[in-house]
Order: sequence, then structure tokens, then C-alpha cells
Amino acid sequence: MKLASKVTEIYCIADDFCKEYHLELNKTSLSLSNPSANSPKHRKRKGRMSDAEMITILILFHSNTFRNFKHFYLFYVCRELKKEFPDLLSYTRFVERIPRVAIPLLLFLKQGLMGECTGITFIDSTRIPVCENKRQSRNRVFKGYA
Repeated sequence: MKLASKVTEIYCIADDFCKEYHLELNKTSLSLSNPSANSPKHRKRKGRMSDAEMITILILFHSNTFRNFKHFYLFYVCRELKKEFPDLLSYTRFVERIPRVAIPLLLFLKQGLMGECTGITFIDSTRIPVCENKRQSRNRVFKGYA
């Protein structure tokens, strides 16, 4: 089954989550009853691309075999998924807006897409060099841990 066939399904789940997330965020956020001249103004206009669309594209990237996000966005999303995402942003603008959806994306993945633990866990055992080998006896960064 192709990944492109799952776009609508992922988008619907992400959109439902984003609607609930923004409702909860608006309920629990502080509001100023008497805004002063020094308080920052908040933009109320919606963007060209919704948070759910951005989350969908980011999930598709991590589910695909592309090595970097730039090629995925420019050569797959902009060409193959233009019909599914008609209001695409430029690559630069999309990357600038990723931090805006980082927390909703992580909450979405934690809440809905995390699987059950089967009891088997794999840990990456890639070495992370902290210092040069000749100085490793004097290094105290991970003393007692590694």
C-alpha cells in the first residue's frame, strides 16, 4: 500500500486532534481582561496552511525513505501531493513554521500514535565520543554513568 493513500486518513485524525488541542489551549490560557498598551497583540487571522496539514506532512516525512526534508518537500510533496495540499507554503516558510507545530505534533504522536510496549526494547548503542581517546581517563562528564 502506498503512503500517499494514507494522507487523508492521517489528516483527518490530525485535524480532529488540532481542533481539540486549540479548544483546550484557549480554555486554559491566560487572557487579559484589561489589555494595556504594552501587552502584545495576538494575530487572529488563519494561516494559509493549517496545523493539521503541517503535522500530516511531517508524519509522512518520517514514514518515508527520503534522506532529508528538503528533497521530500520539494520533490514529493510539491509534485506528487499538490492535489491533497493545494495551499502549500514555500519550503523556507514551511521550515520557519515547524516550531509552531512542534508541541502539538509531539502531543499528537504521544496521544494517538504510540503503540503498546511489548516488553522488548531496542537501544541504539552508537558510541558518542566525548573527548579524544588519550584524554579519556581524565574526563569526568559521564563518570559513574558510562
